[in-house]
Amino acid sequence: MTRPKAVLIGPPGSGKTTVGQALAERLGVPFRDTDADIEAATGKPIGEIFIDDGEERFRELERAAVRAALAEHEGVLALGGGAILAEPTRELLAGHTVVYLEVGLADAVQRVGLAAARPLLVLNPRSRLRALMEERRPVYESLAVITVATDGRAPAEVAEELTGALS
Repeated sequence: MTRPKAVLIGPPGSGKTTVGQALAERLGVPFRDTDADIEAATGKPIGEIFIDDGEERFRELERAAVRAALAEHEGVLALGGGAILAEPTRELLAGHTVVYLEVGLADAVQRVGLAAARPLLVLNPRSRLRALMEERRPVYESLAVITVATDGRAPAEVAEELTGALS
């Protein structure tokens, strides 16, 4: 059975893509990001999907992308920050090596760059990011097999710690 070596979860700005790429390189396995899968399948950026089709449609596409990636991918997999909100996705994650990349608000704000096209952060982005992080934290924590703090750390340093934890 095909299984990812690690499934990275966490809020926007936690480093899922950047750390995931560095970790995959260290482990000598491919990297996959479900947000990139969705963009490739639809031919448009996530922000446009939210605007054109709505969040509900995006979440449908996200559930399908996560299901496919968990079944097909053997490397490092990064999920979108809100993917864990879907009960079917949480159920699919059971038994996987789920890594929660923990980040504080200040670091997340700095990394996300609040001018970026983040559909859920449009109005009052700092306040919205804080609310998203607080709302999702218990879910991230409950799913995690490994939790790594990323505040004030370079992606390579986080990837190095994870390489050791996964060995």
